[in-house]
Amino acid sequence: MADPLIKIALVGHTNTGKTSLLRTLTRDTTFGEVADRPGTTRHVEGARLRLDGRPVLEWFDTPGMEDSIALLEYLERLDRPGERLDGPARIRRFLDTPEAHGRYEQEARVLTKMLDCDAALYVIDARDPVLGKHRDELAILAACGRPLLPVLNFVNAPAHRADAWRDAMARLGLHAVVEFDSIAPPLDGEQQLYAKLGVLLDRHAGALARLSDSLAAQRRERHAAAYELVADLLIDVAALHVSSASDEAALAAASGQLRDQVRQREQTCVNALLALYNFRATDYTDDALPLQGERWGMDLFHPQALKDMGVQVGMGAAAGAMAGAAVDLMSAGLSLGTGMLIGAAAGGLWQGVEKLGKRVAGKLRGYREISVDDAVLRLLALRQRQLIEALERRGHAAREPLRLDLPADDAWRKGPLPDALKEARSRPEWSALGKHYEDSDRRKRMLHELAKTLASAPLPAE
Repeated sequence: MADPLIKIALVGHTNTGKTSLLRTLTRDTTFGEVADRPGTTRHVEGARLRLDGRPVLEWFDTPGMEDSIALLEYLERLDRPGERLDGPARIRRFLDTPEAHGRYEQEARVLTKMLDCDAALYVIDARDPVLGKHRDELAILAACGRPLLPVLNFVNAPAHRADAWRDAMARLGLHAVVEFDSIAPPLDGEQQLYAKLGVLLDRHAGALARLSDSLAAQRRERHAAAYELVADLLIDVAALHVSSASDEAALAAASGQLRDQVRQREQTCVNALLALYNFRATDYTDDALPLQGERWGMDLFHPQALKDMGVQVGMGAAAGAMAGAAVDLMSAGLSLGTGMLIGAAAGGLWQGVEKLGKRVAGKLRGYREISVDDAVLRLLALRQRQLIEALERRGHAAREPLRLDLPADDAWRKGPLPDALKEARSRPEWSALGKHYEDSDRRKRMLHELAKTLASAPLPAE
């Protein structure tokens, strides 16, 4: 027998982040309207979560309550002499009055939905002080006779009052409280929320637990898929070799072609990661990468970008304005592919294109192979791991650009490159950026192993 649909309303004062919370819980950046002005949501909106293809939970975003003090006084005046109405009966009587369609129309929408739902999340902006109007709101909402779970939003703000709100909720008999910042939710935030809802809604506890388990499984699958995307990027770049004549102009043109291909390939990976986590490329500025901050906006091949991420660079790169082109100095006369291992061994040669051209001009004849230096591969891995970790922690209500710190990742800065990338150096056919791409079984196995290596470092602790 199918589980009955669980209906839960999000209620509370105006501008406490109810719509923001629903955006994050549904992973939908387009749900409703989010703004800093009060009263943005003026009507009830819904969103469903599915389990095994069937809707199992329906959220309802309701307008903010604005005049709870006056409404509570009005409700008390509705009692007739000798009557002893319970809370839901009193609320239903109010909904039949002209005032419910006039002065208190917005509050009436909230209460109508409350009576129609199994429970409600009372969303609190933890930055706000606890005031009398909030206590009156809770008294009115409690009169609907539905379980209430307070949710402390924006708890990552430096001046939040989460402890004061917990004390206030306890005084009102609400001891189950969840902290869930809709801008930067905790990694286990959904599990905590559904576990506490399961306690309040005992007959739905099994369905809520299965939904929580499903969402956790989806998160693990996204995590694994993200690192598969990054592994694919790194193999494409490591295996990429561009053939060039030995003259300076040809080397400069080929190096420029290689850098452009790598930049575009990284951008493709970034876009795929944003789509995987259901964020939009348009959420970010139109830069070389759709991310903010000096390190991210800087050219992938600029030596300062490498130094800022803690990747060691050679003297030639540190002095010049270009980095990352490793030229096979010993492959004169060899066909593309034969000299790949030689090119990988020469990967430590860092020079500007002009200086490098002068260095080899007159010494060698024939074609050269240009590939990406190991240090640039390290930078690519660091940047993408940093982006994944940021997306894992980003709520879908966030509107500010990503703020990324220098990752604590010495293994990718200084340690040996994984075997998969070393092998990719000798396999030009593994690069989808080349002309003879082959998605072989061996490439698939190496990609999977590299993805596991990339994902092996745990996410930073809360």
